[in-house]
Amino acid sequence: MTDFAARTEQFRPELLAHCYRLLGSIHDAEDLVQETYLRAWRAFGGFEGRSSVRRWLYKIATTACLTALETRARRPLPSGLGAPADDHRVAVAAADPSVPWLQPIPDALLDPAAVVAGRAGVRLAFVAALQLLPARQRAVLTLRDVLAFGTAEVAEMLGTTPAAVDSALRRARGRLAEAGPVQEDLAEPAGQGRLLDRYVDAFVRADPGALVTLLRADVELEMPPIPTWFTGRDAVAGFLSRRVLRPEAWRLVPSRANGQPALIEYAKEGDRFVAHGVQVLTVVGARVARITAFNDAALVGVFGLAPILADA
Repeated sequence: MTDFAARTEQFRPELLAHCYRLLGSIHDAEDLVQETYLRAWRAFGGFEGRSSVRRWLYKIATTACLTALETRARRPLPSGLGAPADDHRVAVAAADPSVPWLQPIPDALLDPAAVVAGRAGVRLAFVAALQLLPARQRAVLTLRDVLAFGTAEVAEMLGTTPAAVDSALRRARGRLAEAGPVQEDLAEPAGQGRLLDRYVDAFVRADPGALVTLLRADVELEMPPIPTWFTGRDAVAGFLSRRVLRPEAWRLVPSRANGQPALIEYAKEGDRFVAHGVQVLTVVGARVARITAFNDAALVGVFGLAPILADA
């Protein structure tokens, strides 16, 4: 089966992105990619080349994901469940582990060229919006609008008709339009590296005044698994100042997730810094427009980092 690996392995990163879009979980996506390759390996002897290997793999992967989604709840962000708070003094709800929250995906696991070109379709707002769709609409929209497969190709993959594909695509696009804008300015702003350096410095020094200068007036903050989320510079800065920022309480390690800048969080416990979670930042223009802080220490390992920060 050497020929199988030679003909299929190159598609693994984009299949991972595809399964992640549909499932909203990096862990589930990795499992389903493994399942896809196992199914493909078993069927490879009967592959007759009536379609490309790539399209054949996408058909297997999509079928596997749709089967999995029959028994799995959608993965939202807090912003998909309720209205935001514009006052940092509100009571903050307890973390809700019963919700299967959306997870970020490290850029390192994806096709670098697709991410840089903005063709990967993994921006956090887009993937969160996809979770609002029924599973088959989610599949149709990603296959047609992200991956640019033709209507007839998608119909063959899903075992349906071109008319049904077009109908599902119209409904999916309509639902996404109702959800509001999901694609920010994908261009990397000039000086973004300097902006992130200043953000990290202000956060670690617990300097809310410096942090405020880096935030848009309409900045939003959400922190799964906490359902409460905030909108507006005053609310976000006030919450961080009163409840999060403490001098020398944090270390932030720069990374990338969902085609966006990310920061791996380590919180001080005693005389060491231990894994806490991952912040994914949405930068629009020269300011931070959204902070999505995934308070899940297990995600740090997904980004290839240790549970305890060395030489902190």
